[in-house]
Amino acid sequence: MTLPAVAPGVPGRFWPTTGRLLGLLLPFRRFMVGAVVATCTFAGLNVAAPKYLGDATDVVVDGVVLGSLDQGRLGLLLAGVALMYVLASLFNWIQGALTARSVQGLMYNLRASLEDKLHRLPSTYFQERSRGDVLSRATNDIDNIAQALNQLLTQLIMSFLMLCGSLAMMLWISPLLAAIAVATVPLSTLITVLVARRSQAHFARQWTETGQLNAHVEELITGHEVIKAFGHQDKAAEIFAGSNGRLARAATRAQYSAGVVQPLMVLMSNLNYIAVAVVGALQVLAGAMTIGGIQAFIQFSRLFSQPVGQIGGMLNLIQSCAASAARVFDLLDTEEDPAEPSAGSTAALAGGRIVFDDVTFGYPESAPAVRNLSFSVEPGQTVAIVGHTGAGKTTVVNLLMRFYGPGSGRITMGGQDIAGIPRDRLREQFGVVLQDAWLFAGTIRENIAYGRPDATDACIRAAAEATYVERFVRALPDGYDTVLENGGEPLSQGQRQLVTIARAQLAGRAVLILDEATSSVDSRTELLIRQAMQRLRQGRTSFVIAHRLSTVRNADLILVMDHGRIVEQGTHQSLLSANSYYARLHNAQFSVRPGRADALEAGL
Repeated sequence: MTLPAVAPGVPGRFWPTTGRLLGLLLPFRRFMVGAVVATCTFAGLNVAAPKYLGDATDVVVDGVVLGSLDQGRLGLLLAGVALMYVLASLFNWIQGALTARSVQGLMYNLRASLEDKLHRLPSTYFQERSRGDVLSRATNDIDNIAQALNQLLTQLIMSFLMLCGSLAMMLWISPLLAAIAVATVPLSTLITVLVARRSQAHFARQWTETGQLNAHVEELITGHEVIKAFGHQDKAAEIFAGSNGRLARAATRAQYSAGVVQPLMVLMSNLNYIAVAVVGALQVLAGAMTIGGIQAFIQFSRLFSQPVGQIGGMLNLIQSCAASAARVFDLLDTEEDPAEPSAGSTAALAGGRIVFDDVTFGYPESAPAVRNLSFSVEPGQTVAIVGHTGAGKTTVVNLLMRFYGPGSGRITMGGQDIAGIPRDRLREQFGVVLQDAWLFAGTIRENIAYGRPDATDACIRAAAEATYVERFVRALPDGYDTVLENGGEPLSQGQRQLVTIARAQLAGRAVLILDEATSSVDSRTELLIRQAMQRLRQGRTSFVIAHRLSTVRNADLILVMDHGRIVEQGTHQSLLSANSYYARLHNAQFSVRPGRADALEAGL
C-alpha cells in the first residue's frame, strides 16, 4: 500500500512554531517563574564557588611562601564552597521539579486539545490520511515534545544564566582574558545557525517517516490474518523494510547534521582553553594576576564554554521538538466542520417525517456518489436500501447523520432542515448497527449499555434476551462481566454483531439504522436476528441497508439504487411484479441454478 506523502515542515516555520509552543506555557507561568528563580540561585552559587575556591588557593600559596598557613580562613573558605555546592544541588532539584510540573501541564493541555480536535474533524480528514500517521502525531510526536521540553527548558535557562554569570566574573577578574574567551563565540554562533537551517528539514522528514512507518505497522497488525492467508509475509516485510529504511536514512541525516555542532564547539573550547592558559601564565609571571586568580578564571572559562557547547549539543533536540510540534500544530489547525447553529428545539425530530429533496453529493476528487435523491419516509416506516456494491447505499445514511453535507438539495427531519440542527442533537435520534461490529475494551455489560450508560441491569438483560445475546452469555464463565479485548475477543464475529444489535435495542432511539447488520452471521442466526429486528423496529423509523434481500421483504418501502441514483422504489411485491432491476437482484439470489451464473451477473 502506498501512503499519501505528508509534507514535512520547512525551516521557515521554526520560529513561529517555537514561539507558539512556548506560548502554551503561559498558564504555568508561576511554576516557570519559580523555576527561573531556582535556576538563578543555582547558577549564582555555581558561579561564586570558583571565586572562593581561588581565594582558598591563594591562602595555601601564601602559606607556602610565607611559611604560615591561615588554617581558620582556609577552613572557612572551603566550608563555604562546600555549602554553596550543596545548596546549588538543592536548587537544581527544585528547578527540575517545577519545570517538570510546567511541561507536564502543557502536555496535558496539548493532549486534551488534540483529543477534542479529533472529535471535531470532518470524516474526510480520516479518509484522506492513514490512521497510523494520525496516531503517530497524537502519541510519538507528543511524547517527543514532552521529553525534549523537559531537557531543553532546564538546560537552556541554566546555560544562559551560567553563560552570563561566568562572563561577568571573567570580566571582573581579567578583561583581557575575557576578551580572548569571548572571541570564539561569534564563530560558534555562525556554525550553529548554519547547521540549524540545514538540519530542520531533516528532522521534519524524520518525524514524517515515523508517521508513515506507524501507518504500515498499524495496517500489518490489523490485516495480519489476511496477509498470512494469502502468503504475503515477504511482501509485507518488504514494505516494512522500505519504510524502515527511509526512516533510518532520515534520522541518520538529521542526527548527523545536528551532531556536527557539538564536536566543533568542543574544538573551539579547547583552543580557547589553550589561549587563556598561555596568556594567563604570562600575566602571572608579569605579576598582573595571582595563581588563585588564574585558577578561578580557567574555571570560569570552562563554565562559559560549557553552556555554549551544551546549546550546540542540544540543537538536535531543539530541531526534533520543533518538527514534532509543527506536525501537531498542523493537526490542530486543520479545518473543522462548519460552525454549529445554536441548539433549537428538537422535539419534532423524534417522530418526524424524513425527506430527501433532490440531494446530490460527491466525495472529494470523485464523481458524485449519489445524484438527485428524492424520497420521503413516514414516521414508523421501515425503508430498505438495496443495490450493488458502490451504489451509494451507505452514503445515504452518512448524509442523514450529517457525517457529510449534501452538495445540493436538502434533507429535512420533522420539517426541519438537518443542516440547521447541531450534529450531536441530531445524532441523539439514531441507533446504529454497522456492518463492522465495533466493541471497545470492557465488559459485555458495558458494551451493551454504551448508548444508555444509566441503564439498569434488568434493562440490559431484557435487551440481551430480545436480541439472543443472553443465549451465549450464559455459557461464558463470567457472564455479562466477561471482558472483551482486541475488538471483541473472545466472541465470534456473529456474537459481536448480536451485542451491537443489543446496544441499539437498549438505546431506544427514534430512528434505527441497520447497515448490513446480518452480514456476519449464519443463516440460522440471521433468522433469529430478523425476528429480533422486527420487534426492535416497532414504533421506530428504520433504514435497512442489505445485500441479502431476505432481510428486506417486509419493508414498507424499498429503494433500489444503481450508480448513485434511485432506479426503483416500492414494496417487495410491487417491485417483483415490475420485473425490472430489483427482480433481477432477487432472482439472482434465490433462483440461481447450475449453469445460470449469467443470472447473478445480470443482477449485479
